[in-house]
Amino acid sequence: MLTEEKVYETLRECYDPEIPVNIVDLGLVYDVRIDGGKVEVDFTLTAPGCGMANVIQEDIRTRLLATDGVEEAVVNIVWDPLWTPDKMSDDAKMALGMG
Repeated sequence: MLTEEKVYETLRECYDPEIPVNIVDLGLVYDVRIDGGKVEVDFTLTAPGCGMANVIQEDIRTRLLATDGVEEAVVNIVWDPLWTPDKMSDDAKMALGMG
Protein backbone atom coordinates (compact mmCIF):
# COMPACT_ATOMS: atom_id res chain seq x y z
CA MET A 1 0.00 0.00 0.00
CA LEU A 2 1.24 3.47 -0.89
CA THR A 3 1.79 5.62 2.18
CA GLU A 4 2.89 9.19 2.83
CA GLU A 5 5.95 7.75 4.59
CA LYS A 6 6.93 5.86 1.42
CA VAL A 7 6.47 8.99 -0.70
CA TYR A 8 8.68 11.02 1.63
CA GLU A 9 11.26 8.22 1.57
CA THR A 10 11.33 8.55 -2.23
CA LEU A 11 11.51 12.34 -2.06
CA ARG A 12 14.56 12.09 0.19
CA GLU A 13 16.39 10.68 -2.86
CA CYS A 14 15.88 13.98 -4.73
CA TYR A 15 18.49 16.72 -4.48
CA ASP A 16 18.93 20.23 -5.73
CA PRO A 17 22.04 19.67 -7.90
CA GLU A 18 23.63 22.76 -6.35
CA ILE A 19 23.07 21.76 -2.70
CA PRO A 20 24.22 18.43 -1.15
CA VAL A 21 21.03 18.00 0.95
CA ASN A 22 17.80 16.27 -0.11
CA ILE A 23 14.71 18.36 -0.85
CA VAL A 24 12.80 17.09 2.20
CA ASP A 25 15.50 18.10 4.67
CA LEU A 26 15.92 21.41 2.84
CA GLY A 27 12.25 22.09 3.63
CA LEU A 28 11.29 22.38 -0.03
CA VAL A 29 8.40 19.88 0.10
CA TYR A 30 5.27 21.68 1.27
CA ASP A 31 2.56 19.06 0.72
CA VAL A 32 2.00 15.47 -0.39
CA ARG A 33 -1.42 14.16 -1.35
CA ILE A 34 -2.20 10.55 -2.21
CA ASP A 35 -5.37 9.42 -3.96
CA GLY A 36 -5.12 5.74 -4.81
CA GLY A 37 -2.17 5.48 -7.20
CA LYS A 38 -1.99 9.21 -7.82
CA VAL A 39 0.56 11.25 -5.89
CA GLU A 40 0.58 15.03 -5.98
CA VAL A 41 3.51 16.96 -4.51
CA ASP A 42 3.77 20.68 -3.91
CA PHE A 43 7.35 21.86 -3.60
CA THR A 44 9.26 25.10 -3.81
CA LEU A 45 12.78 26.21 -4.56
CA THR A 46 15.35 28.10 -2.52
CA ALA A 47 15.01 31.04 -4.91
CA PRO A 48 12.41 31.93 -7.57
CA GLY A 49 15.11 32.29 -10.23
CA CYS A 50 16.59 28.84 -9.63
CA GLY A 51 17.74 27.46 -12.96
CA MET A 52 17.33 23.89 -11.72
CA ALA A 53 13.52 24.06 -11.35
CA ASN A 54 12.69 21.80 -14.30
CA VAL A 55 15.51 19.37 -13.47
CA ILE A 56 14.32 18.96 -9.88
CA GLN A 57 10.66 18.75 -10.91
CA GLU A 58 11.38 16.00 -13.44
CA ASP A 59 13.61 14.11 -10.97
CA ILE A 60 10.77 14.10 -8.44
CA ARG A 61 8.27 12.91 -11.05
CA THR A 62 10.58 10.18 -12.39
CA ARG A 63 11.41 8.85 -8.91
CA LEU A 64 7.78 8.86 -7.82
CA LEU A 65 6.71 6.94 -10.94
CA ALA A 66 9.38 4.32 -10.13
CA THR A 67 7.89 3.86 -6.64
CA ASP A 68 5.68 0.81 -6.07
CA GLY A 69 2.02 1.78 -6.14
CA VAL A 70 2.46 5.11 -7.92
CA GLU A 71 0.59 5.22 -11.22
CA GLU A 72 0.48 8.98 -11.72
CA ALA A 73 2.69 11.76 -10.35
CA VAL A 74 1.81 15.44 -10.40
CA VAL A 75 4.59 17.76 -9.26
CA ASN A 76 3.68 21.41 -8.66
CA ILE A 77 6.14 24.23 -8.06
CA VAL A 78 4.62 26.66 -5.56
CA TRP A 79 5.86 30.00 -4.26
CA ASP A 80 3.60 30.54 -1.26
CA PRO A 81 5.01 30.67 1.28
CA LEU A 82 8.43 31.65 0.03
CA TRP A 83 11.20 29.33 1.23
CA THR A 84 13.48 30.53 4.01
CA PRO A 85 16.42 28.72 5.67
CA ASP A 86 14.38 28.19 8.86
CA LYS A 87 12.40 25.51 6.96
CA MET A 88 15.50 23.26 6.87
CA SER A 89 15.84 20.32 9.21
CA ASP A 90 18.56 20.41 11.86
CA ASP A 91 20.45 17.74 9.88
CA ALA A 92 20.39 19.95 6.77
CA LYS A 93 21.64 22.94 8.74
CA MET A 94 24.50 20.85 10.15
CA ALA A 95 25.41 19.48 6.70
CA LEU A 96 25.61 23.02 5.34
CA GLY A 97 27.54 24.34 8.34
CA MET A 98 24.65 26.42 9.61
CA GLY A 99 23.86 24.59 12.82
